[in-house]
Amino acid sequence: MPLSEQQRILLERLAELAVPADDFPSAADAGAVRFVERVLTVDRPDWQPRVERALAVAAAALDAAEQAGPRRDAGVGSAGLEAVLADQDGAWLVRLVAQRYYAEPSVWGMVGWQARDTPILQTELTVTPRSSLAERYDCVVIGSGAGGGAAAQVLAESGRSVLVVELGSYPTTAALAEDHLRNPRSVVGLPALTDPDPAGRPRVSVVDGVPSRVLPPDGGWGNNAFTVGGGTRVYGAQAWRFVPRDFTMATTYGVPDGSALSDWPITYDDLEPYYSLAEQRFGVSGGGTDPWHGPRSIPLPMPPLPRTGPADLLATAADRLGWGTLDVPLLINSVDYQGRSGCVRCGLCVGFACPVDAKGGTHNTALPAALATGNCTLVTETTAERLLTDSAGRVTGVALVANDGYGGVWRRTVSCSEVVVAAGASETPRLLLNSAHDGEPNGLGNNLDQVGRHLQAHVYAGAVGLFDDEVVDLVGPGASIATCDFRHGNDGIVGGGMLANEFVPTPASTYDYLTGAGLIPRAGAAGKAAMRREVRRMLRVVGPIQEVSSAESRVRVDPGVLDRFGNPVAMISGSIHPEDVRAHGFMSAKARQWLEEAGAVRTAVGEVGTLGRASSGQHQAGTCRMGNDPARSVTDPYGRVWGHDNVWIADASVHVTNGGVNPVLTVLAGSLRIADHIVRG
Repeated sequence: MPLSEQQRILLERLAELAVPADDFPSAADAGAVRFVERVLTVDRPDWQPRVERALAVAAAALDAAEQAGPRRDAGVGSAGLEAVLADQDGAWLVRLVAQRYYAEPSVWGMVGWQARDTPILQTELTVTPRSSLAERYDCVVIGSGAGGGAAAQVLAESGRSVLVVELGSYPTTAALAEDHLRNPRSVVGLPALTDPDPAGRPRVSVVDGVPSRVLPPDGGWGNNAFTVGGGTRVYGAQAWRFVPRDFTMATTYGVPDGSALSDWPITYDDLEPYYSLAEQRFGVSGGGTDPWHGPRSIPLPMPPLPRTGPADLLATAADRLGWGTLDVPLLINSVDYQGRSGCVRCGLCVGFACPVDAKGGTHNTALPAALATGNCTLVTETTAERLLTDSAGRVTGVALVANDGYGGVWRRTVSCSEVVVAAGASETPRLLLNSAHDGEPNGLGNNLDQVGRHLQAHVYAGAVGLFDDEVVDLVGPGASIATCDFRHGNDGIVGGGMLANEFVPTPASTYDYLTGAGLIPRAGAAGKAAMRREVRRMLRVVGPIQEVSSAESRVRVDPGVLDRFGNPVAMISGSIHPEDVRAHGFMSAKARQWLEEAGAVRTAVGEVGTLGRASSGQHQAGTCRMGNDPARSVTDPYGRVWGHDNVWIADASVHVTNGGVNPVLTVLAGSLRIADHIVRG
């Protein structure tokens, strides 16, 4: 049993204080003890010592409070609870208990939140058993997300035999559409169903020079989804284009000290036809004009989704401020499109699978098309552990590894003429580094020490605001209006970013936003009353900023830490550049100004976080940047690895900069361009 009887009693007391009973049950009544024991047994056994430390703190604090004199008050003013919250581990356990409480469906009505009943649909895909794999394929594509899925379709339609290797599985839509705590966007730290084998896939995160072993749900690991479709299965699906200046950042702004800011070897015009192709092929809805790029060569195939109540409020405020706005472009059907349903506005988009398949990802667009050719084979729950080379250093195949289902390990190799790597900006460089051979002892394509450098993602700017009136309508997807006025042209700022209203947050996420911003108490009767009042009075305006990359922010491998199969894991190190901090502050102030103009009576801006940690969360990019000079890049302008005429990279690893917007449309367009080049020869 994870907890002793004494610890169970103590946890129940703490849960009663954290979220006490009133007209609705307390956290203890709602099963806090069972939840924590389940977490320690199934989800995070490694948390056992921390839970025990937190309970020891709680025991001392509650005993001290009782000795000081009995108190009936179980609110946030309780001396015992205050002492628990003053301790890092104690506050963490209270937060875990509270988030689980607000993730419980039985209390959603208490805070005015409800899920919409929708039918559950799923695109069926043919997954080939590992035992049925052929010995050879024309091309092996590693990864089935935006980059890998898009490339697989083009290559299969060219007549090539294509093997798509996916590390994750293909969970049901129902499994990925409901759990508010076990999904890739939850910050509670529990493994998502898109985290295959979380205990067996550690990484090393270096923060302020100190390395630590982290697991997939932990912040320092990097926010990824490993499943068929990759992040496109559960993303928010914002479909922004990069703009011309995003491709010429060094020319536009100069190179800040300590950065490796550089221009792309391609231009916006090179990518524009593929942006249009991606918008048509994968289905983008939206409207309005981004002021930083010209008209599309082909209009978007679908109109925008109707604006939500919060968007109308923000639009009026933006007009008063003199800011331009536009509808957020989304890889979400606003009407029925290409055999998939239009959006039913359920409110569970980001972090969840779409229940009606209205959200376009490679799992319901590119991969079905690739499989329909008869030329594509999809294998899941299988890892590419290294690329194989012959005596001349030419890549000739891929070594695969997996659990055999009986407690052992399955291994085999497949030969091929071409390899397209699209495993993400952490796993792609790890694969190249673990593919070292006699001719390239530091890793495939890494004789000049460029693989893994220039890691970037997106520092997120933004603000949260509370209103006197209820302003939230819970109509999905939530993100409905944006301003792009500040993507460039900001005095004293390198780049900038986009700001949009946030996706519909779950009650557990709302708790985290409000308590993290200091806008409501973290626990007690006052905290519970604040949640009941504020959930539908809170709006967030957020957006990514254009990061300034550094050669020292990077992915390496740590030979001293191995995954379940004995391969060195990724080690992530580096820091955020001072220009990123400056841009974050500028954009967060704009977000706050927007909310206050809309009527928010209390606001708070987000913090940039630990400066001594590389930006490695969602939207990872840059670790195998493309370029014209092999001494400063990993691939040529078409994603081909320098020194290898049959290996390409088709994910965000090749991004030289990552834009001040969500990058998935650029990944899709870039992959289509690279795959088209492969086919054309």
